[in-house]
Amino acid sequence: MARRKTLRIATFNVNGIGTRLPHLLSWLQREAPDVVALQELKAVDAAFPVDALERAGYGALWLGEARWNGVAILARDAMPIESRRRLPGEQADTQSRYLEAAVHGVVVAALYLPNGNPQPGPKFDYKLRWMQRLIRHARTLVDLPHPALLLGDFNVIPDDEDVYDPASWRRDALMQPEVRDAFQRLLAQGWTDALRTVHGDQRIYTFWDYFRQHAERDRGLRIDHLLLNPVLAKGLQDAGVDRWVRLQEKASDHAPAWVTVTR
Repeated sequence: MARRKTLRIATFNVNGIGTRLPHLLSWLQREAPDVVALQELKAVDAAFPVDALERAGYGALWLGEARWNGVAILARDAMPIESRRRLPGEQADTQSRYLEAAVHGVVVAALYLPNGNPQPGPKFDYKLRWMQRLIRHARTLVDLPHPALLLGDFNVIPDDEDVYDPASWRRDALMQPEVRDAFQRLLAQGWTDALRTVHGDQRIYTFWDYFRQHAERDRGLRIDHLLLNPVLAKGLQDAGVDRWVRLQEKASDHAPAWVTVTR
């Protein structure tokens, strides 16, 4: 019988990989995740710090963009094997928001879902179209006979328990009824929300804005998600958020969220 392997898989919106590289490297050294999805690189492909990450022990795939967006997949002591670059369904969409690869025996679908503000308007319409495309493509992954997960910054607050003050965010694109409904339809395919499954009704956040010491006061949002297909969900061990990263000086406004699984 093959020996089961334990993996720690994480997602981290770095909010500018050039600026936050010391934070990223410090976290990688301390927590040693096996797989990492990064969002908001805010860097062209040529500016991606591949050498620094290789010295830290990580192989990388990335899809950059000059001012905004940008996604990457890192693998400890391995090289991710790319299977898809960009989400299918809208050929004219050139924003760098989706990257998919096989890593340590798991299909990793790393995404940075559009914010959608201001709403209503073109940006919100784009968000809803992107979510519909994601739902269609996710159907091809959820029933795979091997482990798969969707992870990243979804820019979705699924429930009122996922925000410190629901009333103050009621008009935001992140918690509009159409957005929440799309997220629930995604979950209904058979995906397991790892953070919610592990922590139940407990409030747990992944993002804290830069206003009024919201990070220090733990007034945050849960918008970074790790969704496991049924094969991978069978091996779910633990999930959490490395909030200490957010509390560092000049940190990203997100903290890494992670899941521990056996496969």
